[in-house]
Amino acid sequence: MSLAAAEAPRTMGAHGPRRWGRAAVLGAYALISFLSFPHPVAGRVLDLGWLLAWLAPALLVAGLRGLGPRRAARDGFLAGLVAHAAILHWIYVVTVVYGEAPAPVGVLAPVGLAAYSALFTAAFGAALAVLARRGLDSPPALAALWAALDHARHWFLSGFPWGVIGYAQHQNAWLLGLAPWTGVVGLSFVTVLGGAALADLQRALRGGGGRPWVAAGWLGAVALAHGLGGLSLRLAPAAAAGSAETVRIAVLQGDIDQGVKWSPAFAEQTLEVYEDLTRRAVQQGARLVLWPETAVPGGIEIDPALRERLGALARESHATLVVGGVGIEGQRGDYRFFDSAFVFDPDGGLVDRYDKSHLVPFGEYVPLRGVLGLFVSAVARGIAPDDVTAGRVPRAIRIPVPGGPAGGVTAGIPICYELLFPDLMRRFVRDGAGVLLAITNDAWYGRTGAPYQFLAITALRSAELRVWTARAANTGVSAFIDERGRVVEHTPIFQPGFLVRDVPLRPPPLGGSFYARHGDVFAWACWAQVVAWIVLARRRTAGDEA
Repeated sequence: MSLAAAEAPRTMGAHGPRRWGRAAVLGAYALISFLSFPHPVAGRVLDLGWLLAWLAPALLVAGLRGLGPRRAARDGFLAGLVAHAAILHWIYVVTVVYGEAPAPVGVLAPVGLAAYSALFTAAFGAALAVLARRGLDSPPALAALWAALDHARHWFLSGFPWGVIGYAQHQNAWLLGLAPWTGVVGLSFVTVLGGAALADLQRALRGGGGRPWVAAGWLGAVALAHGLGGLSLRLAPAAAAGSAETVRIAVLQGDIDQGVKWSPAFAEQTLEVYEDLTRRAVQQGARLVLWPETAVPGGIEIDPALRERLGALARESHATLVVGGVGIEGQRGDYRFFDSAFVFDPDGGLVDRYDKSHLVPFGEYVPLRGVLGLFVSAVARGIAPDDVTAGRVPRAIRIPVPGGPAGGVTAGIPICYELLFPDLMRRFVRDGAGVLLAITNDAWYGRTGAPYQFLAITALRSAELRVWTARAANTGVSAFIDERGRVVEHTPIFQPGFLVRDVPLRPPPLGGSFYARHGDVFAWACWAQVVAWIVLARRRTAGDEA
């Protein structure tokens, strides 16, 4: 389908072949968006975002151009709904297979979440139409618009940025060099700049308007952005230049099925799996051993025998254990439950606990429980009988490590969903973290693309903050990610095992990238451009009407 086929004048495209041509282009946008993110196919992971992500915005722009604001918003919403429902198909596994919801709920759940993301596609379509009326829909304007909306997806209504197009570029090493400066929305900006330029170039070559050399010039700007990203990587200080210290870390993958994870009958077997993996990792020299999210099937703080068992394992191993478990506070009958990480020092003492501060809506708590709680319940039963309680703030933790740096290792311990939020994650580094110890339980996702998509999101966090990440996932993907966002070692999913690696510590300023220090400066600059262009477009329209 030619992009130009969708760009007929509005009056000609409302009915008949033109209308179906536009629908076909928007359908192609949905398909390409889906294929821009990793998915397992025939035992391999198909990950073509570095190539296909450029086409998605090109197709969307072509499919919406020539429409009025209302029609562009409507068509944009429908196209975004289909695209994101496909990307989020794994929600069916979460809700039906493990959440035990009825199948119709499992079908509607990804559509409901996709509707959130589609709101931003609708906003893009409406703004595109407003800008196009006054000839202001240039590739940089559309790139800033898309980047600003991707930024909003990280915080609007608590945020759900899964499927942000910048993540599709996680294997584009040159563009990753921009992440420490712009965050992931900078990658979205460059991707849409290239896609919109492609749409303009084809339109100009087919006589639909515009000049080919202008579109080619914007494609040259995309090439320049790659060059700047590569230069940024080349000039970035190496870890060895600023920190000769490393710590030998193990990440464990117990491969505990979600269906038995909270079964009392399986608790002893679960503990034995992780104890065995810990001992084997320590034999390979691990000094800090990382267990996944909620790996411990019990309440460490209310079960003295369980707490002593974990302390004894730390003493026996002469290693520091960071274990995922359920934090519990309060009195019997009035407990509060947290999704937590516990730190046991080599002497067996429980020295700290970090509580997850950004919880999963409808997963760990039900928003507006007084109303919605009458109809739905949180999916993550087992952690708590009711809603999980959020921790206060993200904070770095000083972790004692035998044979490690004097005073210990300062680390951030992001827990699962927190990894989706770059502004939250940068607070760990601002608080002094020189490494991220990420723990998650991706068993909920089954054998879908979600574990690999989540790994790509995690890789962007390392690239943005210029720190290494050790990632322990219950069923995978467990991995080590370097400060450039490269996955240097990883496990297959749904296989028990562990990885051991010497990880460089990158305390600030080495780990203190521009993004870590200053946050979403680039994103807010995009917002400022969008507001300025829309105001200019409306003023021009008002002037013409006068």
